[in-house]
Amino acid sequence: MFSILLSLASATVLGSADFVGGIATKRAAAVTVVLWSNAAGLLTAVLFVGLVGGAGFGTGDLVWGALAGLAGSVGAMLLYHSLAHGTMSVVAPTTAAMAAILPVLVGVGTGETVSTTAAVGLACGIVAIPCVSVAPAEEGSRRRPALRTVAGALAAGAGFGLFFVLLSRTGDTSGLWPLVAARCASLAMLAVLWPVGRWPARLSRPTAGLALLSGALDMFSSVLYLVAVREGYLSVAGLLASLYPISTLVLARVVLRERATRVQWAGVGLALAGIFLLAAR
Repeated sequence: MFSILLSLASATVLGSADFVGGIATKRAAAVTVVLWSNAAGLLTAVLFVGLVGGAGFGTGDLVWGALAGLAGSVGAMLLYHSLAHGTMSVVAPTTAAMAAILPVLVGVGTGETVSTTAAVGLACGIVAIPCVSVAPAEEGSRRRPALRTVAGALAAGAGFGLFFVLLSRTGDTSGLWPLVAARCASLAMLAVLWPVGRWPARLSRPTAGLALLSGALDMFSSVLYLVAVREGYLSVAGLLASLYPISTLVLARVVLRERATRVQWAGVGLALAGIFLLAAR
């Protein structure tokens, strides 16, 4: 039960981070926002390590963390690329569903026992995520999504799903050091790619504040997820952490007054049903 609560908290915080980061990317280049948010995430991770400790890490833990960071960063870049060449109503649900399915498949495939009740709950969650993530189709857009766009969205989701899976491979005694390694790897990759893209490095003060807040929230979400997956099953923690579009949807409704579709609210209902079934297993 503790793992379930932590996973849900992780999803809530991650959805908030995406909401704040989404506002920032409307004001500046997405890659620049990612750079600033990654820097804030690294500082947040170091702060948490100072508070929590965890001196029992090994080289393997840092490698798993670094690989997770690279997977997450590649996923983010593929997501932005797919959004730039496709519609959000296709890209967002495809990415979110793939990110949820991968931890479930790996968890069950590596021997995690799932009861019938929990299996139904997992199924509800998997169906709920694309429902919540889907956005209304743009007016006048009736073209079928290009295969390249769908493939990019699936690859982005695989990157996010791998982030969840790879972090679960770190040892319990390593504390939060794998997350420090994850952010260092992400920043190193951006440093290598930066001269190629020639993106602007500066942000206006309000946008920089949003990017930094998004990065800090994203790292806090990762901390909650890492503790959750160590306390419970990867299949459950990974799926519940992937419910982050719900909090993004709620914040968009409350703060920006955006209207949610019936499909999105149906997805919220399915997610709640799935959570209840997982908690009751």
